[in-house]
This record gives sequence, C-alpha cells and structure tokens, in this order.
Amino acid sequence: MWKRLPLYVKILVGMGFGIIAGLIAVYFELSELTNDWIKPWGDIFLNLLKLIAVPLIFVSLVKGISSLSNISKLSRIGIKTISLYILSTVIAVSFGLILVNTIEPGNTFPDYKKIELQEKYHTTIDLKKNQASDLKNESPLKFLVDVVPSNFFQAATDNSKMLQIIFFAILFGIAMVILEEKKVKVVRDFFDGIDAIILKIIDLIMLFAPYGVFALIAGLIVDFSGDLDLFSALGLYAITVILGLLLMIFIIYPLFLRFFTPIRYADFYKAISPAQLLAFSTSSSAATLPVTMECVEKEIGVANEVASFVLPVGVTINMDGTSCYQAIAAVFIAQVFGVDLDIYDQLIIVVTATLASIGTPGVPGGSIVMLIIVLTSVGIPIEGLALILGIDRPLDMLRTVVNVTGDATVATIVATSEGKLNTTQKIQVEKSR
Repeated sequence: MWKRLPLYVKILVGMGFGIIAGLIAVYFELSELTNDWIKPWGDIFLNLLKLIAVPLIFVSLVKGISSLSNISKLSRIGIKTISLYILSTVIAVSFGLILVNTIEPGNTFPDYKKIELQEKYHTTIDLKKNQASDLKNESPLKFLVDVVPSNFFQAATDNSKMLQIIFFAILFGIAMVILEEKKVKVVRDFFDGIDAIILKIIDLIMLFAPYGVFALIAGLIVDFSGDLDLFSALGLYAITVILGLLLMIFIIYPLFLRFFTPIRYADFYKAISPAQLLAFSTSSSAATLPVTMECVEKEIGVANEVASFVLPVGVTINMDGTSCYQAIAAVFIAQVFGVDLDIYDQLIIVVTATLASIGTPGVPGGSIVMLIIVLTSVGIPIEGLALILGIDRPLDMLRTVVNVTGDATVATIVATSEGKLNTTQKIQVEKSR
C-alpha cells in the first residue's frame, strides 16, 4: 500500500505526522528528546539534498547546453529565461507593495512588542547589518566579479556559489558545442553516464523524503513553541505576506500557463507538488532542485536541454517569493516606525528588491541580508528587522514554494516556445490549443 502511493502523498503523510509529533513533544515537554533524536534525521535529509545539488547543476547544464545545435539557440533560450524571470519578479514586488499599502499591517503593531523584539534580536541584527554594509561598500560591478570563479573546485564546495558553478558549466558546454563532434564524443558519453547516476542517486534520496520531512517539521514546531505571542502580534503582517505569495501561486503563474502553454494549471500543480512540498519543508530552492528537475522533465514533459538550463539558473536569479516578501516587509517596518514612503521611494523598492532578489542565495534565511539593502535604499531603520525575524522561518518556507513554482512555470513556457514540451498522458493538453 505504502509503495503504491505517489511521492507527494507520502510527503504529505510525513508532514502530517511531523506536526502531530511536534505538538505531542511540546505538550509533554519532550523538546529535548525531539531535538536530540528526531530533528537530526531532518538535517541528514537536507544535507543529502545539498550534497547532490552542485553535481546535478553542473552535469545537467553541461549536458543540456552541449545538446544544443548552435550558440544562437542557447542565446535565444537564455534571453527568454532571464526576461521571464525579471518580469515575474517585478510583478511579485508590485503585488507586495499594493497589498501592504492596502492592508497597512504596520499600523496595528503594539509599541511594547517592538521594544521587546529589538532587545531580543539585537545581536542578529548587528551581524546582518555588517554583512549588508560589506555588500553596499563594494563596487557596483562586484556581482559580475563574483560570477567568475578563480577556482572552480573551491566554488563547487560552497552551495552559495551557484552562479560561479553555472558560469563554468555554461562555458564548458559552449566549448563542447563549438568543437567537432568526434573530439567531444567521449566527454559527451561520460556526462550522459554521470547524469544517469545522479538521477538514480536522487531516486534513492527521495525514498527517505517522507521521513526527512517528518523530522524537519517536528523539529520546527518544537523550535517555535515558545513564540505563540509573537505569531499573534505579527498575525496581520504574516497574513499580508501569505496573501501575496498565494496570489503568485494561484493567479499569476496560472495566467502565465494559460496564455503561453497548452498545459492546464491543475495538472501542472499536481505534477510539481512533490517539489513544492519539499520546498516548503526545507526552505531551500537549491536543495529542492533535484526534485524540481525530475518533476518538470518526467511529469510535465519539458525536454532535458531546456530544464537543465532554465531551472539551475532560476535557483539563483528567480526569487519571486523573496522579492514579494521584501517589498511587504520593507513597507511594514516603515509603517511601524512612522516612516512615510512616497511613490518615488516605492519605485526604488521595486528596483532594489528586483536586483537584490537576483543575488539572494537559495538557502534558508538568505533573503535577510538582501532585505537590509532594500531597507537602507529608502532610509527605513534596519533595527526594524527585529520585528520580523522571529516569524521569518515559516514565511521562508512558503516563499521557497513560490520560487520553485516560478522556476517550473518559466521552464514550461520556454520549452513550449522552443517546441521542446513533450506532453505525456499524465499531463492533459487543452483541446483548444
């Protein structure tokens, strides 16, 4: 019975039992037992996903690019991918600003809670402030310098250096396209074999997914058991963020699918649900990438040459959930501190949040440092971070779902435009198209 269940159902079961186990641990004061004997299994699962992320990105990118017939085709796919990612990010920021200015959650925040949170998180704020200051004082072209690795093997040991890995993989793949076929045939066969091995490793890791998700959720509930009053105080802010993220998932992406692909969005979401659930559990789009690629290729039918380029790039530059959250968080903090933001300030937030989201690492909490850059761009007190740090992790989980869904949507659109969408019996194409 268990073996016949789809992966997303198994993950949902694991998530449900994790919630139950976490609540039992809190009620019977078994937090120490949970942190010592259950939570580590979630960390192991997360590490397994991170372990395979770098080799997957490198091998799949090289394999996908080298399979293209010419460089012009690669540049065409690249322009489409980046344009769609930037467009969806601007839409996400704009939605966030409209919602936060309409609901105005910051105007309901109590003064005593603001002081209490500033005292509680001052150490974390100082650390993040220093990191953001280092970024702000660097050259405007520093991000281009950071894209080019001085040592590929050193970059490959750090999951936050995804852009450097992508750069070298693209360079490697382009060189294979330019060279004569007979000179690279052995290398092409080698990467085909490595790709098959990596995909099998992913299959093995996903056998552990329900149990890993169970441990992650149980540990998360225990960690946040003492912050119920914080959730209450920040309730309207959280609702605003969640509403913005849900609008992206259930309004914007379905519209993209409706106008640019032949796939019904209900089938699309069913196909990528394992990746969405894993993204929610891990809060890391980079760690979720192996599952996202598997869902997009096997369930939706996106060709490997498209998915292996669009999805790894999306992990780094497509952060729709993050950018929507940054816009809402920035205006929320401004409302709490009584800082008036005119239309010019809010346009700056749109531009800054869009650019900052491109450099946000696809790891848990990676958006906090970039949020400081958004705050300082319009003169909002950085100390306001204390207001939202305590509730950031649950919202980060949903932000990651949006990021992963956006990656899959863009991959499907690009594949459709290139004639590389191989629909299967699992995905029904609308008859009108």
